[in-house]
Amino acid sequence: MPLDRRSFLNQSAAALAGTALSYSRIYGANERISLGHIGVGSRGGELAGIASHLKEKHNVEMTAVCDLWKVNRERAAANVTTVYGRAPRTFQYLEDLLALKDVDAVLISTPDFTHSPILKQVAEAGKDAYCEKPMGNVLEEAKAARDAVLARKIVVQVGTQHRSEAYQIATRELIRTGALGQVTKYEIEWNYHGPRWRGRSEVKKLREEDTDWRRWLMAKPFRPFDPRIYFEFRLYKDFSGGIADQWMSHGIDLAHYFLEDPVPRSVVAHGGIFAWPDGRENPDTFHALVEYPQGFVVSYATSFGNDCDSFTRIMGKKATLINIGGEGSQRWKLVEEKGTYEDNPFLRRAERFVTLPGKTEPGLPFIGDTDLSHMTNWFECLRSREQPNATVRHGFAHSVAVIMATRAYREGKKLYWDAATETITDHA
Repeated sequence: MPLDRRSFLNQSAAALAGTALSYSRIYGANERISLGHIGVGSRGGELAGIASHLKEKHNVEMTAVCDLWKVNRERAAANVTTVYGRAPRTFQYLEDLLALKDVDAVLISTPDFTHSPILKQVAEAGKDAYCEKPMGNVLEEAKAARDAVLARKIVVQVGTQHRSEAYQIATRELIRTGALGQVTKYEIEWNYHGPRWRGRSEVKKLREEDTDWRRWLMAKPFRPFDPRIYFEFRLYKDFSGGIADQWMSHGIDLAHYFLEDPVPRSVVAHGGIFAWPDGRENPDTFHALVEYPQGFVVSYATSFGNDCDSFTRIMGKKATLINIGGEGSQRWKLVEEKGTYEDNPFLRRAERFVTLPGKTEPGLPFIGDTDLSHMTNWFECLRSREQPNATVRHGFAHSVAVIMATRAYREGKKLYWDAATETITDHA
C-alpha cells in the first residue's frame, strides 16, 4: 500500500535508528559484556554454568539475576558471587533488571509460555538476548516477539542449540552436496520410559509467600496457587504443549535447518494420555505429520511409555541419513539407496558414518545440554553484530510448527498455514 509522507519518514527513522543501535553496540576486545539473567531455575542454572565456562575467553560477566522465587534468586546470586568474585544485583521482577542501563544482554530461561512475552520486553528495552526454546507457544505472542526483535536490529539467539553443534553442521553440509537426492520423508522417533516432567522436587519447597503467583501466570486466566503447575507446567495445556513444545521443537528445527524449508504447509496430530494418567493434561504419547511446501513430510513421534531405540531418518531417492539415538545424537550414517528388499531380502547397501574433518570416528549417540558451542556462537555475535545460528526467524518458524501440532492434536483437525496472512486455518 502507498505510504503518506509522515508514515514514510517515521518508518525510515525507525530503520535508521535500529541500524545505528546495532553499530553503536560493537564492543572492543577489552570491553566486558554485562549479562543479566531472567529465570534462574534448573535450565537457567545450566545456561549460567555454560556462560561461566566462557567468561574469560569472551570477557563476559553476570551482573544481575532475576527470578520470582526467592530460593532460585538467592541460590543464583550465591553461585554468581563464587564464579565471578562479586555479587550480582538481584531482582524479583524483570522490569527492574531491564531498567539497568549497564546490562548489555539478557538470558531468558523462564517457563515455555513466558518466552515470547519476555523476549518482546527485552527487545523493547534494546538489549540483546539468548531465549530458551520454544520461542513461543501462542502464535500472536511469537509474532510480536519476532517483530520487536527485527525492528531493533538486536542480536537474539534462540535456544535450539543443535544448529551450533559440529556433527549437525557436517550433516547439513553433506545434505547440501545433493548426496540424498530428492527427500520425500523425514522421520523422528524419540522415546522415554517414565512419567516425564512429573515429580519435581521443588514442588514441596515452594511457598506462595516466597514468589508472586499472579505475576507467574502473566496473561493466563487466574487460578488458585498450585506448586505443581508452577514447576510441572509442561503437563498442563494452558501453559505448554508438552512433547510438542519441549521435544518436537528441537526435532522440527533440525528438519528446517537441514532441508531449508522453514514453515509447514499443513499439520495433523494424534495421541493421548495412555501410559501415565497422573493428572497430566498433555499427552504422554504423541505423533504429528508435518507437510512442507518443497514436497516432503516430517513424521515426529514420542512415547513416554517405552524407551525403544530412538532414531531419525532422512529419506531421499539417492540415499538415507540415519541418526542413531535420540535428541542431540551426533551419530549420523549415510546409506546408499540401491536395489530393493522386495527383490533381494539379503540386500547389503554401502554405508558410512558422517565424520568431522581430520577425524575417522563417528560422533557419540548423545550430547549434553551443557555443550558450549551455541553460547559461544552468541557471544561471538554480540561482538561482531552478525546474526547467530538460531535467529528469531528460525525461532518463529519452529514455533509455528509446534503451535500447529498442538492445536491439531487438541482440535482433531488438519490445520494449514497461510503464509500471506501468517494465520492458521482449517482449510487449504
